[in-house]
Amino acid sequence: MDAQSTAPPATDAASYLDLAITLALNNWPALTLAVQSNWGGPTSADKRAWLCGAISEMLNERAETDAEDLEDVLVQVMNDEFDVVVDDESAGNVADLIMELKDQTVRGEFGAIQEMWHVWQQKSAQRSAAADMFKQVESKDEDQETDESEDEGSDVEMGDAPAVERAPRERVEPEIDDDGFTKVVSKKKR
Repeated sequence: MDAQSTAPPATDAASYLDLAITLALNNWPALTLAVQSNWGGPTSADKRAWLCGAISEMLNERAETDAEDLEDVLVQVMNDEFDVVVDDESAGNVADLIMELKDQTVRGEFGAIQEMWHVWQQKSAQRSAAADMFKQVESKDEDQETDESEDEGSDVEMGDAPAVERAPRERVEPEIDDDGFTKVVSKKKR
């Protein structure tokens, strides 16, 4: 399931768990950066979607799965699929969150997941509005560049820049000591 879809949230415990996994992974900064930067190649977004499904399957098929197992999977996938070494404990935090949300779905408590969904929808709307604003600004910049390029035909004669004169460097004569040796002086002390 893609967290960016505008479909309503889940209706049963399994669907809520899938939604929770998807939201947790889509909110994980390390994975988000890896996907946005295409560190997993051009199919980075597909790899994230695959990871969501793989975690859901793992939690449904192996009841003994705990947060440590899940953290190991997250770290391994980030390393193997995205060439990212996660050493900031964020994989453990994501694993803990997913396991807590799993426990809530088992108890029939869906409020936290619904809240996460609501926050995700708000952020998506803000990102969309910001992208639209960026496009508007970008098109205005292009219009200004077009206006400026029309003015390029009338060049203004600037003249020659004034010459900059440097004072000639003084040549430092080597010092010769009483024994006839030349004293070496660093450039800084000259």
